Amino acid sequence: MKITDTGDFGKTIRERRKKLGYTQVYLADVTGMSVSFISDLENGKQTCELGKAIYIMNLLGLDCNITERGSV
Repeated sequence: MKITDTGDFGKTIRERRKKLGYTQVYLADVTGMSVSFISDLENGKQTCELGKAIYIMNLLGLDCNITERGSV
């Protein structure tokens, strides 16, 4: 998937989490992050850091592709 904004990033994270059978609560417990943060991330809420990183990436003409490890 080509990542062009925080919504794309969040959608990819959500789809992968669900594919692995993890809940937001489980992921929050494992990472030490809050469920609220996991939810915000999956919903594409822009944080200064992520939003700026994606903006700069696009400005530089770069694509960000998230793939499962071992995939071609």
